[in-house]
Amino acid sequence: MVDDYSPFTSMGWVLILVGVLFVALPYLSRVIPGAERVPWFIIYVYRRDGFYFATSPLLILISLISILFNRSGR
Repeated sequence: MVDDYSPFTSMGWVLILVGVLFVALPYLSRVIPGAERVPWFIIYVYRRDGFYFATSPLLILISLISILFNRSGR
């Protein structure tokens, strides 16, 4: 077994943790009362009739820019 990790392995772990966080965001927004005080561009929480939807517009924008750069070949 090799003990040295490549940057891709580290980035993979970070992306897995971010994914788990995004899955948990709607549940966390229900239990954490201060979720409304976070700026909307960091986390956006939509609540209506017991339905909770939470997302991060900033991370969506960063993801779209990353996809565009990867598709352009840079």
